[in-house]
Amino acid sequence: MKAAVLEEFNAPLNVTDVPEPELTVDGAIIRVKACGICRSDWHGWKGEWTGFLAPLPMIGGHEMSGVVEAVGANVHQVKVGDRVIVPFTCGDGTCQACISGESNVCANQTMPGFTYNGGFAEFAHVPNADFNLIALPEAVAFEQASGMGCRFMTAYHGVLSVGAVRPGEWVSVYGAGGVGLSAIQIATAAGANVIAVDIQEDKLEFAQRVGAVATVNSGSEDPVEAVREITKGGADVSVDALGINATLLSSLRSVRRKGRAVQIGMTAMGDKGLIPIAVNDIIAGEIAYLGSFGMPRSEYPNLLNQVASGKLRPGDLVTGETDLSGIVDIYDEMSNFTVKGVTVITDFTK
Repeated sequence: MKAAVLEEFNAPLNVTDVPEPELTVDGAIIRVKACGICRSDWHGWKGEWTGFLAPLPMIGGHEMSGVVEAVGANVHQVKVGDRVIVPFTCGDGTCQACISGESNVCANQTMPGFTYNGGFAEFAHVPNADFNLIALPEAVAFEQASGMGCRFMTAYHGVLSVGAVRPGEWVSVYGAGGVGLSAIQIATAAGANVIAVDIQEDKLEFAQRVGAVATVNSGSEDPVEAVREITKGGADVSVDALGINATLLSSLRSVRRKGRAVQIGMTAMGDKGLIPIAVNDIIAGEIAYLGSFGMPRSEYPNLLNQVASGKLRPGDLVTGETDLSGIVDIYDEMSNFTVKGVTVITDFTK
């Protein structure tokens, strides 16, 4: 099968023929129909998450959907021919977190494209398939499913479950990339008033198209002052969808007293990811600083029902399709913060 193999950090991926994955008794093999290219993949390609990434060579890709080609002897809930989407945070299905419906924080978590070979290939193997494959409604196209990928799922959980955004609230979103645009669309659908913050005007225009009622160009004005002026005191909820020093701190400072700051964007691993914050301001303002990671499988039915009904439209965020050879071009755009929307791989032949 064709696959884009990461053999060396910061180097072009090797698009080549590799053996098809082997089927395990509790796993399933899917024919990948679409796979998003995410900033998390970029972090892995840069070598920033080496403590988490499996040893090279490695096949990335964690925003995949497809059709089940084969199932192991112990798999009973999934069958050949099923249309499926793969949660990018896969649980073991047996720990307390998974049993409690919180598989996104499973202590034995695995992740396609990071802990095992992912969807930058024609076929992918998913372990513990009965727990880690979610049925994809016929009304949701594969491109749309992979467009929602980790970014839309992550934003859904972060905005609604962790951030508990309510109708009428002010929400500031820092970073109008895939996660940020997803957060904007989801918060808007929940009835919130959303302010998009970014350094690129074309991204801010895109943010308005998916629901932002106001935009702030942080390259030309102080975003914290702008958000506080627009909201007359600060956002009820602020989301950092990027994970760099500037956006993390600005997002936190944009929150009103008693507000919630949701951290979705991940930083680099280790010391490079340590960012100093003003703890006394959090204490004095009784601000809730909340981490949000992925989305538990228990939340997929509600999300997919909203997508199938058209209430949420992750497909609107998909701005391009590419093949395996085009992945590094997207990585280069991510390095320069010039990516607009979501690019999905739909051609796995080259």
